[in-house]
Amino acid sequence: MQMIRHADMSDLDALAALESECFPPAEAASRDAIADRLRTYADHFWLLFDDDRLTAAINGMVTDEPDLVDAMYADTSMHDERGAWQMLFSVCTDPGSRRERRASRLMRSVIEDARGAGRDGLVLTCKEPLIGFYERFGYRDEGVCGSRHGGVAWHQVRLDFRRERRQSCCPQGR
Repeated sequence: MQMIRHADMSDLDALAALESECFPPAEAASRDAIADRLRTYADHFWLLFDDDRLTAAINGMVTDEPDLVDAMYADTSMHDERGAWQMLFSVCTDPGSRRERRASRLMRSVIEDARGAGRDGLVLTCKEPLIGFYERFGYRDEGVCGSRHGGVAWHQVRLDFRRERRQSCCPQGR
């Protein structure tokens, strides 16, 4: 049975293991970094379990800054619970569970929570081959950004709820 919930410190080891399976060492968050994030913004970790096994996770912080910058990965003091933008640092799926729509199900939950919290939208960085995955949720590619996290090039993609709100309150032809 699948279940989605937010994280707490008891999830630290499973999160660190999943992160290290999904990212090369230069890109993966360390166990200590994940622990710092959990202490500061555990409610911004979304976890998908199959029975008692963690199979997918998404995490990030909230800020008024409109762009994701590398300093955010390490500096939890940049988190502002009232912030406009939900930044996403990591979208992980257990390698043996990929192509089973776990990340998609989890992403829909993250989007719904961010929209419900009145955020302006979500921002994440990804490598070029994953842009299409995020575009299916309405994210738009803003091109290669300044991030050099892990020594690679990243695209910033954004799901902007402000645009949706403008369109819903101002129908075509008015």
